[in-house]
Amino acid sequence: MGRVLGPFGVRGWVKLKTFTENLENLAGYPTWWVTVAGIEKPTQVDAVEIHASHIVAKLAGVDDRDQAFALRGADISIPREALPPADEGEFYWADLVGLDVVNLQGERLGQVNDLLETGANDVLVVKGDKERLLPYVDAIVLEVNLAEKLIRVDWGLDY
Repeated sequence: MGRVLGPFGVRGWVKLKTFTENLENLAGYPTWWVTVAGIEKPTQVDAVEIHASHIVAKLAGVDDRDQAFALRGADISIPREALPPADEGEFYWADLVGLDVVNLQGERLGQVNDLLETGANDVLVVKGDKERLLPYVDAIVLEVNLAEKLIRVDWGLDY
């Protein structure tokens, strides 16, 4: 749901980039799972402030700039069961990663490897015989079927 960009000030606060639709979404959880060097541990959130394009947070046990700097690059996550269910026709990005992508002709383009936020629209990063970047818009993404682990798109193999 986010990543630590680095320290913010000298009292242990960290600056974060969130991957949520709204900055406030991450701020609403009292405990975050912080992953450093592949080790994930629950961490109490003491305080959060919302800034223009990011948030800053004070995490329990992080009391100075050096400790905050050590968290640079750490991933921030929330247990899936703590998240609200997605609305009809909406999906969490994590649910889309790993799905097979097939076009209207039944040709397999690959699997969703990642998603990118561009500002205009999100983009599916599909890896198969080559990497393809597909705009996540209604004209391209025609169907997402989580049960079948499949995304049907209007996209040619030669694009």
